[in-house]
Amino acid sequence: MRYRARVEYDGTDFAGYQLQPGARTVQGALEAALATLSGGVRQPVDGAGRTDAGVHATGQVIAFSYAGRLAAAELTEALNGLLPPDVAIRGVRRAAQGFHPRYAARYREYRYTVWNGPRSPLRERTALRVRTNLDVDAMARAATAFEGRHDFSAFGGADPQPVRNVHRVRVRREGKLITIDVRADAFLRGMVRRIVAALLAVGAGKMDDTTVIAALADGRPALDGAAAPAKGLCLRRVVVGRPVVMGRRERSNGEDEER
Repeated sequence: MRYRARVEYDGTDFAGYQLQPGARTVQGALEAALATLSGGVRQPVDGAGRTDAGVHATGQVIAFSYAGRLAAAELTEALNGLLPPDVAIRGVRRAAQGFHPRYAARYREYRYTVWNGPRSPLRERTALRVRTNLDVDAMARAATAFEGRHDFSAFGGADPQPVRNVHRVRVRREGKLITIDVRADAFLRGMVRRIVAALLAVGAGKMDDTTVIAALADGRPALDGAAAPAKGLCLRRVVVGRPVVMGRRERSNGEDEER
């Protein structure tokens, strides 16, 4: 049977989502737990996003095959009993054969969190502390430059297809907490953290929206490839449709579902 679920994890002590030899990964933890319930038989756990080392998630979507006798609700409880404290699974349910969250995703949304206040050990585990007071209005104006369909070579890792469609970049402040939400169909590697690095430079008065527009058009690595630290980034949600075939990017034949 094919199943899907949502996963939350604290990425601090992980080398990322994807399996890596000799490294602790989220995928590795999930597959080990699932294998325990499957008589030692290991099955791949496919994710909607390959988050990097130190990046967190509250809405990662996964899919896996399971041949055991546990029902979905029992499977959720059993897996959580086996997973380490920094990973949790919820909402396990049946999925269509061939469901793969990476190809079914209609869009993904990341949130970067900035703590613009005094030293705070708990907040700083999942947020970047910036001492300098940031101009959030200037950051919000500059953020609109990233919206739309662009070649993001200046703000992402090398890719043969660097064009991405960014739906929205929203910057908000609530007290000392600043959040930067970026929603897109897909992302280049490191793209969100490099966008955030530019917006932080704008907030600190080192860049303006005109400079951001010019950097995006130039194509060369902006700010010499600088990226905001991973700890402030979180895969907040993935919205998927209902795919027909695994391994191909196709259109959904149903309504979007937020999971």
